[in-house]
Amino acid sequence: MHIFLIMLAAIGRAIPHPWGFTPLGGVGLFAGANVSLRMALLIPFVPLFIGDALIGFYDLRVFIAVYIGHMCAPLIGRYLIAGRIRITTVAGGVALNAVAFYLISNFGSFITYYEHSMTGLITCYVNGLPYLGVSLVGDSVYATVLFGGQYILKSAKASEEGHQA
Repeated sequence: MHIFLIMLAAIGRAIPHPWGFTPLGGVGLFAGANVSLRMALLIPFVPLFIGDALIGFYDLRVFIAVYIGHMCAPLIGRYLIAGRIRITTVAGGVALNAVAFYLISNFGSFITYYEHSMTGLITCYVNGLPYLGVSLVGDSVYATVLFGGQYILKSAKASEEGHQA
């Protein structure tokens, strides 16, 4: 499962996509809910780093903020969703992750590219709102596919075992 999740995140990030519509959030949430925390943190980190190595690194302050923002998903998956996989917990995890990533990554942009004032901070977060929306949709799509697929597979397996008994 680990390799599949890393490959899904890497391919989804590498193919052309609307800015912010990547599998990293959904994959991170799913990994956090289903594998060890150490592995869950590596699953989004590896494709993120590979992608940055291929397309080019950027300002260290933004880089650090983006990586910290992406590490929220496995933590949210672990502590909000794991053991309680339901539509409400997954949807709450998706929303919390998108907002956490937005707040953290945009703060890195604020420090790097904007005037260090309240006006600069507000401008930065307002400019980032379209990306929050796209991130929310992307995380929702990928989390739905992963958690929904897991549910379907578990249901099919349980049904098959019930017919064999």
